[in-house]
Amino acid sequence: MRKAIKGKSPSLRIERFYWEAGNETIAGLDEVGKGAWAGPLTVVALVPNRQRRINGVRDSKMLNEAERERLFDRIDAWSEDWSIGHASNEECDELGMSEAQRIAARRAIDGLAKKPDRFLLDGSWDFVNNGKSEAIIQGDQKSLSIAAASIMAKVTRDRIMKEAGTLYPDYEFPQNKGYPSPKHRLALASKGATFFHRRTWAFMRDLPPIGAPYMRKPEAQTNIFEL
Repeated sequence: MRKAIKGKSPSLRIERFYWEAGNETIAGLDEVGKGAWAGPLTVVALVPNRQRRINGVRDSKMLNEAERERLFDRIDAWSEDWSIGHASNEECDELGMSEAQRIAARRAIDGLAKKPDRFLLDGSWDFVNNGKSEAIIQGDQKSLSIAAASIMAKVTRDRIMKEAGTLYPDYEFPQNKGYPSPKHRLALASKGATFFHRRTWAFMRDLPPIGAPYMRKPEAQTNIFEL
């Protein structure tokens, strides 16, 4: 293991607190893709294994792509259950990012075989908000279930963006995963947006009148990434 991430492993300390309090099934949730210009917003809900150990799991942002890919099948085999939920780029445009994240989380939770008694979320915002959820700042560095969910979400969404790169090669989605980058900006400036982009966002306003057109956002919504 690289020195930079040694000694920074998340634990099941928070999960154990809730298990000891009588919560039988706990799920960690994390999202990826919220700040991207293209592609879905993705949430994974993951139920950790109480009986078996797993090594090498970290917040997905601490790991490189090869490390995340190596961990994907190990986490799949280790976890008791996990499920993924997406909000499409169209839903991000039509509903706004907050509601899109809620929907993706709901889809992930609904995909679990057993309804969890407690949800642990990364960040300061409770996007589940069902009376059984706790938002944990830097949760992906503290909670093993959240960290594992972050890896599964990141790898799954990255694979989607690589596949999108075969349809839209000029935008370098396999490299930038739909996030802003110099070549992504150049492709947008010369070719306009694709129907895979989030077309209500501010970056669309200065694009040439080619490609997928700019969409006006419903007035009731506010996109924090345009502020």
